[in-house]
Amino acid sequence: MTNLAFGVEPAVLITIIGETVLKDRIVKLLKSHSVSGYTISQVQGEGGHGRRLADLAGYNTNIEIKTIVSPEVSDTIFWALKEEQGKHALIVFRYNVEAFY
Repeated sequence: MTNLAFGVEPAVLITIIGETVLKDRIVKLLKSHSVSGYTISQVQGEGGHGRRLADLAGYNTNIEIKTIVSPEVSDTIFWALKEEQGKHALIVFRYNVEAFY
């Protein structure tokens, strides 16, 4: 039996890690592409833009946003976020997955 028989379809999991200041902009982008849902978490770590401690709300903090979308929507969101590179601490990556959503 194929996965399609169970209502599972090809999809893309996009993970966005960036400065908290980008949250509203990213959520607006997702909603403008009719994304049905997403998860946002406060995260901390260290990378090319230094250490992100998440010790003061809104200051030097990062968020992680995950969403599952179609491959076509993934391309649009991925390249729209690419435009923010260099302006803010931001990393975006994606995986091909199978999902029911």
